[in-house]
Amino acid sequence: MTDVSSDDATTIIGMGAHSSDAVTSDRPTPGPADAAETDRTDRTDRVALIAYDHPGVAELLAVLAYGEISAFYRLAEDARMAPSMQGRVALASMAAAEMNHFETLVRALSDRGIDVYSAMDPFVRALDEYHASTNPSTWMETLVKAHIGDGLAADFYREIAHTLDPAVAATVREVLAETGHSEFVVQEVSSRVKASSQDKARLMLWGRRLLGEAITQAQYVLAQREGLTDLVITASGDLNGVAALFDRMQEQHAERMKVLGLV
Repeated sequence: MTDVSSDDATTIIGMGAHSSDAVTSDRPTPGPADAAETDRTDRTDRVALIAYDHPGVAELLAVLAYGEISAFYRLAEDARMAPSMQGRVALASMAAAEMNHFETLVRALSDRGIDVYSAMDPFVRALDEYHASTNPSTWMETLVKAHIGDGLAADFYREIAHTLDPAVAATVREVLAETGHSEFVVQEVSSRVKASSQDKARLMLWGRRLLGEAITQAQYVLAQREGLTDLVITASGDLNGVAALFDRMQEQHAERMKVLGLV
């Protein structure tokens, strides 16, 4: 299992962890989701809009496309572990949504004159290694991965979407839309962990592993793709902003774990 700290998450970009000063106020302290949205709004005002033809945009659409098609195959396969028809249908519905998202990205790349299969090729290794290293062995692990793992990826891309050309941002947000599984997953997992402290401990470790592997592969992709790296740095403001992005991913991960009862 990979144990991730802020320093670990930013090693590949050569810097230490970002930290925020505590804020005191007479009002209630906002939760992680509120803070993340406020921070994105603040950064929108100071980060220049990334042009439609920035070379990193095509790479962003390509890595999203491979993420969606690989999620489709993964969910379709994982559905076989479901102990009930309800579970199989839930994962099948999620898989169908992922395929629809993939087709949206195919059109977006085609509009740029780019073949989706060639464009996806540089990202196959990193995403396949992530899925190979986080292959669920139980139904509960499957559900946690669907909720936590996919959520981590969505968090990363949403963090930079606000700086993109409006047409590109709309496409990114469309393919990151909720696939309709949250309520089902939360109910299934929270019920199980309330009934079994052993399962709870195991799934807490599993959630940490998902976080560690996701950040490791995100770093690998950024290290390999110059255009995408430049896009992320521009979207974040600077290297310190990239470090803060990883910090926010961990905060949002902790919030999802809490919702599942894995605290």
